[in-house]
Amino acid sequence: MAIALAFSTFQLWTAALSPLPSMVVRSVHVGFLLLLCFTLLAERSGSRTARLSGWLLGGAGFLLGLYHWIFYEDLILRAGDPSTADLVVGVIVTVLVFEASRRLLGLALPIICGLFLLYAFFGEYAPYPLDHRPYDFAQVVDQMFLGTEGIYGTAIYVSSSFIFLFILFGAFLERAGMIRLFNDLALGTVGHTQGGPGKVSVISSGLMGTINGSGVANVVTTGQFTIPLMKRFGYKPAFAGAVEATSSMGGQIMPPVMGAVAFIMAETIDVPYVDIAVAAAIPALLYFATVFWVVHLEAGRHGLVGLPKEECPSALGALRRDWYLILPLAVLVWLLFSGYTPMFAGTVSLALTALVVLGRPLAGSIPVSALRILFWVALGVGAASFGRYGIAVIALLILLLVLGCLLFAGGRATLVICRDALADGARHALPVGIACALVGTIVGTLTLTGLASNFAGWIVDIGQNSLLLSLLLTMLACLVLGTGIPTIPNYIITSSIAGPALAELGVPLLVSHMFVFYFGIMADLTPPVALAALAASPIAGAPHMRIGFTATRIAIAGYVVPFMAVYSPALMLQGDSYAATVYVAFKALIAIGLWGGVTVGWLLGPLNWPERIVAAVAATLLVVALPITDELGLGLSALFIGWHWWRTRSRSASRSAA
Repeated sequence: MAIALAFSTFQLWTAALSPLPSMVVRSVHVGFLLLLCFTLLAERSGSRTARLSGWLLGGAGFLLGLYHWIFYEDLILRAGDPSTADLVVGVIVTVLVFEASRRLLGLALPIICGLFLLYAFFGEYAPYPLDHRPYDFAQVVDQMFLGTEGIYGTAIYVSSSFIFLFILFGAFLERAGMIRLFNDLALGTVGHTQGGPGKVSVISSGLMGTINGSGVANVVTTGQFTIPLMKRFGYKPAFAGAVEATSSMGGQIMPPVMGAVAFIMAETIDVPYVDIAVAAAIPALLYFATVFWVVHLEAGRHGLVGLPKEECPSALGALRRDWYLILPLAVLVWLLFSGYTPMFAGTVSLALTALVVLGRPLAGSIPVSALRILFWVALGVGAASFGRYGIAVIALLILLLVLGCLLFAGGRATLVICRDALADGARHALPVGIACALVGTIVGTLTLTGLASNFAGWIVDIGQNSLLLSLLLTMLACLVLGTGIPTIPNYIITSSIAGPALAELGVPLLVSHMFVFYFGIMADLTPPVALAALAASPIAGAPHMRIGFTATRIAIAGYVVPFMAVYSPALMLQGDSYAATVYVAFKALIAIGLWGGVTVGWLLGPLNWPERIVAAVAATLLVVALPITDELGLGLSALFIGWHWWRTRSRSASRSAA
């Protein structure tokens, strides 16, 4: 707890005041990650030897994380000519990062990164065209440890600046009761409808994705409520777990926060974060519309009903009760879309969240008018007083509220909530940060040896004959890598290789990176590993492989929409006309509607196999976007829907007559 609190405090200090050079912040950030990782896992082990080794390794990692801070000027002066001490410290830190990743994330990612590191040392002996010029030991260590292309590269920069703040932001809102608000809103709006519990899962997890952007975290939080609820109302355990896993993974593509990859993407391709959020908006809505639609069809197929309306909470009542929790999220959206940096927007929104949470227990102890004035002062400072002075005023208000919480009833419990939120933020940032640090060795190898250019050229050569084949190869690479590594390293590896190649083939840069991003996410739903399904398995009481296969069926839009965006970039608002965007979104809705019927076997009624084949062909024609395929797809869709409606109505009439 103490380490996690110190970690969060350091990140807030550096985000609010920027007192240290970026390289120092990155280094200390990695030091904290190593310290927290080794000690946390050691304390969980229960073994005295494991505890001792964990504290020794964690302490060594943290102390070496201060190396760039202590010797900052010396390292600049001898840049490109590392000393013996630099090399020794670099080797130890690299080994510690590998070991922390092995303990926390498993063997897959360290093995892949280790192979890239070996290639940096011995790639000169590889056959053409994979060989590169020789690099000595000092050059490789310098690349991995002393520069900004290795461990302390873009990924760890984003982790230490943007990602940590937004994870902390989500942790505060969760502790403040945002999960309850989202669940009550979902129950109040769709809980009583056909298959209501499944739809509650989709809406609740989608809303949670707007604040934390973590798929697995969503599964283990909202899933504790939604999965048992779905099972109670007739959904099969595997389907219930798959709905929650699919909905939760969609949180990574749901603006405004999205997943950590979105921040890395913004830095990688040098575009404002808000552009990525805007581009992701329509595909994210299509993704959740697909899941919602499949849940509705599955409920119709099995005759599943919703909750009794009297058991559903009032959505308006939930908003009246917890309306203040939405305000920090609204301010975050406003700041992001007003052109402010994600760091500043995250800092101010996090500060406002703390003000709102700390001010809540004072409501019963001071006049409402005074509380209202205090809130609007805080909101005004956060929205209008930019720079260090504004942050200082917010900090002063937080301090006053902390003192107030010590005096009024219920205040101490609120301080415990804030303390736990700070600790949760640090713990939740741990796997993300460790993955970002380790994957820096891959980026360092790619930039040092030029390996990415070789693979990109290969994909370009293939794409000259078939763009679709290049896209399929990229998709397979993402899915295969995703069986063993998290979304962040998956995106960094694949985008470094395939992103530039797809751009050279005429795919807009943002769309090509979003294509890789989407399939990196879908890898967490795709067996054999399917991390999101693995997290849902113990809650649902079903094998994770069965959940994974069901999730891939439910999330069909996640596999189709990226291809549609490549052939019709207007889907991601990359076209010149809003009319084109509306048209492509309309096509996508029809396509995913048909695909949903195909996968479930139900639309207005049961679908036989010939009907499912016709529907699949019509949906595929709408995706391909070749000459006259749209016309054929729309025409075939109209004929199919008309035929199915007539057949279903005739069957119903026959049953009524009987």
